Parts: sequence; C-alpha cells; structure tokens
Amino acid sequence: MQPITPCLWFDDKAEEAARFYTSILPNSKMGLVTHYGASGPRPKGTVLTVTFTLNGQEFMALNGGPEFQHSPAVSFVVKCETQDEIDRYWTKLSADKNAEQCGWVKDRFGVSWQIVPAILDRLISDADPVRSDRVMAAVMKMKKLDIAELKRAHAG
Repeated sequence: MQPITPCLWFDDKAEEAARFYTSILPNSKMGLVTHYGASGPRPKGTVLTVTFTLNGQEFMALNGGPEFQHSPAVSFVVKCETQDEIDRYWTKLSADKNAEQCGWVKDRFGVSWQIVPAILDRLISDADPVRSDRVMAAVMKMKKLDIAELKRAHAG
C-alpha cells in the first residue's frame, strides 16, 4: 500500500470519472465504491467514495457536492514513450480546447493532465543552456507536445 493517496473531489461524478480514467490508462482498475447512509449529507444510497488505481497509483474520488472545483494548480503527469501514446491520451482526455497548452489538457470532469514525452525532463535539463532554452521555447509554442519537434529543437 502506498503511503499517500490523492483524493479528487467531484460534485456527483466520482464513479463515472473513475470508470473513465481506468478505461484509458494501463494497469488500472476500479476498487471499492462506498455509499452515503441515512445520516447524509447527500441522499442515502448515492456514491460517497470510489477507490481506483491508475497505472499502479491508487486514487480516491469523493462525491462531496458543488462547493469545490478542480484547478490546473493540481495536475496529473502522464509520461509517454511514443508520439502515438501522446496522441492517444490527448484525444481521450482533452475536452476543453481552450485549456490546451504546453502539453496540458483538461478532461470532461475539469481535471488537468500533462501529457508529456518521457524524455522531456532530460531535454530541458541539458547541461548546455542553449539546448535547454531551445527545447523550452519549443514547448511554449505547442499545445500537444511533438516528440520529433522537441528533439529537433534540442539538436539545434
């Protein structure tokens, strides 16, 4: 068991979101679904929490009501080995074209994701500041990140 489990607050879409996410990411599965009882505060029998695993990482989703919304200040990073992976996750997760920038997308539940090449950290942390700057400049111009273009920027 991992020592920290992120919990995502939803109005009433926790189970739907968990099922959606587990259908997209590998090594993912649904876990325990709990329901509100007679003491509320939401109607008895409605989903309270859902546990689920995304690529080996445990999460919890809570149906807590409309008081809180998701923010891009918290996002989930999906590191991809190939452009096909980036394209697939991008297509499945991006639901707000206005929120697309520098590899970031917002899904239909308002959760932010960063769909990035696994090599990005290495490219932007190059010891040569000129190479690093070229890669960062390329990232800043993109919506969906393009591995080939980032490699070209790195090479000069």
